[in-house]
Amino acid sequence: MLNLGARSLQTQQQGVEVAGHNLANASNPAYSRQRLEIQASTPLSTSIGPVGTGADAVAIRQLRDTLLDQQIQGETSVISFLQSQQTALQYAEAGIGEQLQGAGSTGDVGSPGGLASDLSGLFNAFQDMSTAPSSMTGRQAVISQAQQLTTQFNQLDQRITSINGQLNQSVQTDVGSANQLLSDIAGLNHQIAGAEAGTGAANDLRDLRQQKIESLSQLVNVQVSTDAVGGASLSIGGQLLVSGGTVQDTLETYDSGGGQLLVRTAGAGIPLTPAGGSIAGTIDARDGALKSLHDGLNTLATQIISQVNTAYRAGYDLNGNTGADFFTGTNASDMGVNAALVNDPASLQASGVAGAAGDNQVVLALGQMANAAQAGLGNQTFAQSYNGTITGLGTALASVNTQLDDEQSVQSMLQTQRNSVSGVSVDEEMTNLVMFQRAFQASAHLVSVVDQMLGIVVSLGQ
Repeated sequence: MLNLGARSLQTQQQGVEVAGHNLANASNPAYSRQRLEIQASTPLSTSIGPVGTGADAVAIRQLRDTLLDQQIQGETSVISFLQSQQTALQYAEAGIGEQLQGAGSTGDVGSPGGLASDLSGLFNAFQDMSTAPSSMTGRQAVISQAQQLTTQFNQLDQRITSINGQLNQSVQTDVGSANQLLSDIAGLNHQIAGAEAGTGAANDLRDLRQQKIESLSQLVNVQVSTDAVGGASLSIGGQLLVSGGTVQDTLETYDSGGGQLLVRTAGAGIPLTPAGGSIAGTIDARDGALKSLHDGLNTLATQIISQVNTAYRAGYDLNGNTGADFFTGTNASDMGVNAALVNDPASLQASGVAGAAGDNQVVLALGQMANAAQAGLGNQTFAQSYNGTITGLGTALASVNTQLDDEQSVQSMLQTQRNSVSGVSVDEEMTNLVMFQRAFQASAHLVSVVDQMLGIVVSLGQ
């Protein structure tokens, strides 16, 4: 009876400890609640049949649903992929300084001070000048508008190039974080194997490992498998990176050409194409919508330079000179206005006839070019081409926003389901705490009763 009481005291004490541990981790998002498993101890055989000898605590079980963990891990990877895309596209939206159709904005393409406004401003200035081609005021207005347009192209190119560099840096930073997590998970595998070599499960270490795996899933889509001794093996893109307590390989970035960083295994040098996580999302946005935006702006700038210069070269300035170019450069990065025009507005070749200062053939043709379909732009006007480029970015951002809202709803549902299984209920644990406390008191009373009985027996013998 004394042994029965002692086992019961130990069992109830362990129950109090488990309930207290759960309560202490009630606000820990990585923690999964634990339960003390209690079973009847081995009975004694007697002449009247087996007699119970109390209860033993046999294990501390972790309440965790592996399937839910895998689903949340997958959703974490998808959401992080979309969030990194959203961030990159929002950077681009801010960089171009236009209100985007389809991206949640209320305005149309063509914000005051944007490139669309400067583009129409230049051709409007050509039209205005055609009414008084010899006017120095009109000539200066054309040159000023042209300078403003080229400055916009230059600035947009610089901003997009800068964003591209920031996204490359983001990829590099995320790869470094992923390598650290791979090392941490391998270390936890080693600790878990050592802790579980005796008896029981290293529940808290397993919680920490799952948290690390989900953090890694935010960076890159990872495939996880577990072995018979509880070790987790991690693969990315089919390449084994962690096996048990050993890091088999790590990740590194490399230049695929043109300064665009991609990811491969550091040891084997095998290129990887991550299917999810922030690394994949950043690369996808950089090489997708952002590249399309950059290419569209360069194509537009090249066509404006080419078409305007072709028409302009045939004109004559106020001094009878001809054959010069209006714009310099080849694309958005180096587009500029001929320095001779900036220094001397009289050298603007507006006339179609030498010596005819009042002739407006060339400048009128330049003004009408705004409404002309350009073969190099898919038979669109300059404004239509720019509108299509910007709308493409807006559509991409709107699509990402919609997908992200949907995925976050799914993740929230899965998280709620996991909390119902693994989350700590303070009310439930307080109830368990009271139950174990009362059982401990009852066990202590049992020991006291046995002590009194033994005292009576001893006194009878005297």
